[in-house]
Order: sequence, then C-alpha cells, then structure tokens
Amino acid sequence: MRMRFEAGAEEEFEAACGLLVDRLARWAGERGLPVDGFMAEAALDYRHRATVDGRLGWWEPRHVEELLLSWLPEQVTELPGEEHADAPGTLRALLRYLHAAQLADPRGPALQDSLAAVDAAAGRYREAMADRTRWGLAKFWAMTAAEQGVDVLDGAALQLFAERAQSGEVTYDERVLDEILERRMTGQVLSGVARAEPQLPVVPAPDDELRRQAEASTVVAQLRGLVEWAGHDGRVVTAAGRLRMADARELVDVLGTGDKVEGVRSSADLPRLGLLVEWARKARLVRVAKGRLYAVARARPVLADPLQLWLRAFEACFELRQALIGTRGGRHAESMLFDVYEDVLEDVLNTLYSLPHPMPWPRLRDTVRLAYRAHFQLDGGSDIRHRMWFEHADRDLRTVFDALVDLGAVERDRGMADPVFLGVELADAGDQLPADMPPELAELLGVAGATEDPAAQERARARREELTSGPVELIRLTELGTRAVRQRLLAVGRDAPLVGELAQAPAAGLLGALAEDYDPDTARAELAGWISAHGERDAALRQLTEAVRTMTFRTRAQAMLDVLLTALPDGEGERLLRALRGDPVLAPLALTTLAHRELLSPEDMTDAEHLLVLAESLLQLVELAGGRDGAEEVLRAQGGEARDAVVAALESTHPDRAGLEELRQLATRALRTPAARLGRARKRRRGAGSSGRKRHR
Repeated sequence: MRMRFEAGAEEEFEAACGLLVDRLARWAGERGLPVDGFMAEAALDYRHRATVDGRLGWWEPRHVEELLLSWLPEQVTELPGEEHADAPGTLRALLRYLHAAQLADPRGPALQDSLAAVDAAAGRYREAMADRTRWGLAKFWAMTAAEQGVDVLDGAALQLFAERAQSGEVTYDERVLDEILERRMTGQVLSGVARAEPQLPVVPAPDDELRRQAEASTVVAQLRGLVEWAGHDGRVVTAAGRLRMADARELVDVLGTGDKVEGVRSSADLPRLGLLVEWARKARLVRVAKGRLYAVARARPVLADPLQLWLRAFEACFELRQALIGTRGGRHAESMLFDVYEDVLEDVLNTLYSLPHPMPWPRLRDTVRLAYRAHFQLDGGSDIRHRMWFEHADRDLRTVFDALVDLGAVERDRGMADPVFLGVELADAGDQLPADMPPELAELLGVAGATEDPAAQERARARREELTSGPVELIRLTELGTRAVRQRLLAVGRDAPLVGELAQAPAAGLLGALAEDYDPDTARAELAGWISAHGERDAALRQLTEAVRTMTFRTRAQAMLDVLLTALPDGEGERLLRALRGDPVLAPLALTTLAHRELLSPEDMTDAEHLLVLAESLLQLVELAGGRDGAEEVLRAQGGEARDAVVAALESTHPDRAGLEELRQLATRALRTPAARLGRARKRRRGAGSSGRKRHR
C-alpha cells in the first residue's frame, strides 16, 4: 500500500484509493464513525491531484482547510434535493484511520493537530459549499442546469442544455461566472497545481557549523560592513537614491568590492557596490528615507546571528534580477533569463538540491536552455539568432552563480562528470522508458536514439562529447545552500527529508517512510540511527519486526520487510529474514521478499512454503487491484488458471485466514464457481498432496 503516486500513475492511484476507502469504511463501521465513501475519495483525490507533494498520509492544518473550504466547494456538486454529505466527519474518520492503520507519515502533524484543524474549518464548510464564486466551471454549469430542471444525469438532456447555453438561450449569473473565469485565468484553481518530484534525503549540518560557514561568507561580511557604514544616522544619497561618488569611493575600499573607480563619475557605474547596496535593501538591512541611507534598527538581531543574516541574504537573491542581470541605461536588451529569472533560479537550485554528485555545467546549461525553448516557444533549430540568445542567457546565469558563490550557497570545481550525467543508450534502457516519452524529456535525460529530431540529436551528441572529452565545471550546493533550499521547499509544501529526523518515529512509520522516500544509502543511515536511539539492538529489531507483523496492508508489510533486508548492515537483514521462515505470521512475507531478491530459489523451498508464497501473491494481488471489484476482474481474466491458483492458496497454512476467505468469495463470484466446488477441490488437493509429493529443502 503506497501512500504517494506519481502524477501520471492514475490507475495505480485509483486502485489504492479504492482499497483505502473500502478498508476505511469497514473500520469506521465497526466503530460507529460517519463515513461517506465519495467524500473520502474526494479527500484522497485532493492530496493526489491538487498538492505539490501528493502525500496521502500527511495532513497539515492548511491541507485540511484547503480541502474543506476550497477543493470540495470547487469540485463536488451537491444537486438540489440531495442530502448533504458530512465531509468534516468523513475527514475526521479518515485521519483517525490513517493513524490507526499506521499509514500516517511520521514526519507530519500529530493527529490531534489535524483534528483540531477540521474542527476549526467545519463551521465554515457549508457556507463555502454554497458560495458560488468558489465553484469550478463544470460545477457552475451543472448546478445551473439542475436548478433549471435539467436532469444532469441524463447525457442527452445535459447536451441539449449545453447547446442552448452556447446559443444564449439560458439565463445564468454572469457576475459569478466572471469571477470563476477570473480565478481560472489567474491560476487560483486547485486543479492547476503541478506535482513536484520528491527530493532525496540529505544529511543536515549542525547549526554551529552552518554559523561558522556563514561567518566566513564574503557577502555576509560586506553586508555587515555596509550596514555599519550607513549607521542609524544615515548617509546622504542623491535624488535618484544613489550613493554620492565620494562615499562610493570610500565604500569600495572599506568593503573591498574590487570595482574600478578611476574615471567613474557616478556610483551607478560601480556594479559590485551597486549590487551590495541593493542586496542590503532587499534583505531589509538598510533603507532609503528622506534622502538618506539608514541601517534598519529592527535588523540588529539578524546582524548578530551570522546564520540568520546569511539566510536572509539568500532569500533576497530572488529579488535581485535587475541588480544582477538588468541593463543599465537601456543600451542593450535583457536576456531570456531576465524574463524568467525567479522561476529559473528556483528550478536550478531545486535541481542541485540532494544530488549525490555535482552537476556538470554543460548538463545544467542545456537543461535551462530546454526550459527557454518551452517558455518562449522556440523551435528546435539552432540558427545563429537562437545561439546568440542562449549565449547571452548563459552569461547572465553565470553572473547569478558568481553571486551565489560569493554568498556561499554554491561551490564550483573542475573535474570529470559522473557517468550518471552522460545519459543512456536506448538499448541499455530496456523497458524502463515509456514508449511515448516526449522528445524534450528524452533529450533532457540524454537518451540516445529516443528522438528523431536531428537538431536534438546533434545537441545530445555535442553535450556528450563535451562531458567526456575532459574536465568540466562542476556545480553543487554547499551545506548552507542545502539548508536554505530545503527551507524554501518546505515552505511551499514539498517533501525534503532529512537523515536523522525519523530517529523517534514509530517503527511502522519509519519503515514505511524508508520504503517510499529513501534511497538505499540514506535508508541505511536512517535505520542505523533509529536503532541506536532505541537502546539494545535486539529489542529494537523486535520492534521493527513487530511493526511488520501488525501491518494490515500486505503490500506495505512486504515493502517494510524489504527495507530490513536491504538496509541492515553486513548481511544482517538476510539472516533476519531467513530466521523468519519459521515465523507463523511473517513467513509468507519473508519467503516472498527473499524470492524477489533472488536470495531463495524455488528448489530451496518446501511444498508448504511454495503454497505460502502463492497465497501471499494472491492476497497482494487483491490489494494491488484496488480491492474486491478490481480483484474479481483480474481473476476473471485469468479463468481456469486463477481457479487452480486459488484452490492451491486455500490449501496453504497462510496466517491471514480472513484474507483467504475473502479471496475464496471473490473467486466464487468472479469465476462463477460454487463455493462448495472450491471446498471439494481443496479437500481432494490436500489429500493428494499428503500422499507422495516430494519435498525439497
């Protein structure tokens, strides 16, 4: 049971959503909690489709409020005369179930915090649902039709209404429609939120070390010097808000900017000094008022803490477009980067974040160029005009990197590009690449032969030659840069795990997060830290195996056990799973995991173990198919082969007897086989199996 799906994995998400809602309804019914299945699906749909991270098990108060007061009013249509569903009550039950079933992300809010957010928004929910300006466009027309007596469930009647509306024969609220269209045009509808790729976990540097690094930053020293120079009495500036030339010359020496002052008649022609002054203004360290440049009194605590000062200076970088790459005096046109500066800077830093290897400049440069092509709708050609535009933008991007290097957010070196950046030959990619991969994505990934565009092929060939012919410039975030970018990622709701943040997580939450979000190296580090934090090693391992034992979703339980196999050191995971072959509850999962990892061959298993693996695969199939309806469809497609497999699975000693009984009922309906026949087949098969089938060890 996964709790996050890629934006395009709609079938997998729908299956998981169906299973989750089915289990939720069963669990809530046993406890007398109100659950509306449609509203539960809508809540999960919101987290999957309308949030940047898509984590189904992570519900912050802002998610709760957005679901109840924006997403449901926008997306869910309640026709006149229909009974209103209890969305807040359903959400409360869903949140409780996620925690009870150990599916809630351990890094997310406590259950009580999420429930309190539901209580806070519940009183405004009905008003929000009735607010027509919050409706989506489809809901607006459906409700308009229903209010005018149209049966919106009748396709023909609805089509006739649409034709009448297009011809101007339908009365509707023009003011409301205008507001809805305005929200769509300005991107305020939740359905337009783009999913962001999850980031790999990073190892955090201690704050004391980050403060030491911030103190060593050239820009931090210069900003402090500028603030001290300006003082609280201020310094006189020109009518245009610039430094007087005499003061500028003094500051060039005081701050060591390196600007050439000989023959310069205006401080506007001292680019480095001008950048620092603007940087300090954007960081709210100095201000211009009444013809003087003042130090901002409220910035004193920030100036005293080098890390906080550094972080504020980093945030100000996103407002330095004009100071860094703007033209002066209108002599030249700005580059393409100028128009998309903030978006490109954000994307570049996010790209560098959590990379295990430094990014070679040619790959980063060409990635940004592809973004330019898409944004400015350039064709794939490489004529001289495009080349000049790209080179101009490349120079500006290097200027931005110069500032980030001086700040200490980025470091540059020279060396050979790691092979991971060289791309792959199409023949080596196997079945991992989608058949309909867009040519732009193929070029970005460096997949040779995946595009027929000659210009793209030439660019890929030239880039590969550039990357392999010798050392290239290598770019990576510093520890300070990593800290700052992570802070921005979290602010917009993106997932940015830290190695070590799960040290106090529940065992099930730990293993679930490692299975979904961590690469092998960081999973090993996180697991080792968790075990160390939980005292005696054997006791910690018992907690972990017990978490697998109590997980009711079998696909998730196997993923959790697989983490133990791969993340425990020195073969300890394999030894643990082999020991679990005799565990009456965990044996099916342990056997399946060992077999999938090719650590246990069919010849090494007994007949009874073969049956356990078969039963386990069928029970997991039911989950992966999305529950009962999906499983019936799969079983029906397999026909007699499925019947034989179910008969064999029912013969096993698999501990999930309730799951096997459900499997028997599914097979009965799907295969139109009377339950009694499945029962007789079990008896005949058990009798035959006990008489002479050879056992293998």
